Amino acid sequence: MRLLLASSSPRRRELLTLLHRPFDCEVPEIEELRGANENAGDYVTRLAEEKAQTVAQRQQTPCLVIGSDTLISFKGQVLEKPESYEHFSQMMKQLSGQTHQVLTSVSVCQWNGHKVVARETALVTTQVEFAALSQGEIDAYWATGEPHDKAAGYGIQGYGGKFVKRIEGSYFAVVGLPLYETEQLLRMFEMTGEVDER
Repeated sequence: MRLLLASSSPRRRELLTLLHRPFDCEVPEIEELRGANENAGDYVTRLAEEKAQTVAQRQQTPCLVIGSDTLISFKGQVLEKPESYEHFSQMMKQLSGQTHQVLTSVSVCQWNGHKVVARETALVTTQVEFAALSQGEIDAYWATGEPHDKAAGYGIQGYGGKFVKRIEGSYFAVVGLPLYETEQLLRMFEMTGEVDER
């Protein structure tokens, strides 16, 4: 069955190649807006599922679609992509010397050509401890250009990795796609073949 990744992220695309399955990519184009009473886990899970379903609904033939989303939570607050240097600097100061949570959800849905007939989703939470950061380090990191499109303004796989003292959980989930969980979800569909409608 054809496999699709509902993402424009080069990082997720690179990670999915490690699972050794041919796949195509399509941009899901959904509105990423958190509900007023939506907690971080529900929010990131909904986004992953909506990404997968949006791309699935465009297809004319059966396929499996993977959607994934990642966000940063610190003391109950969701830290989004930086809107400006000031916003970025504020988030870095919050994370400096502290431990935060990276929540990544991955969702796989099966499309039969007309509707979604099955969906399975996994949520992975990873604890990330940051070193204490000086204002000079924060400014220099912003100047690299890397933080602009990253949740909370940092990428663990890039220059931002030097700020990470310790992680507890999945490194790949922090990058954007938890490989173990994604592999298990795909195997679930591959082993069952035909999945009962829900």
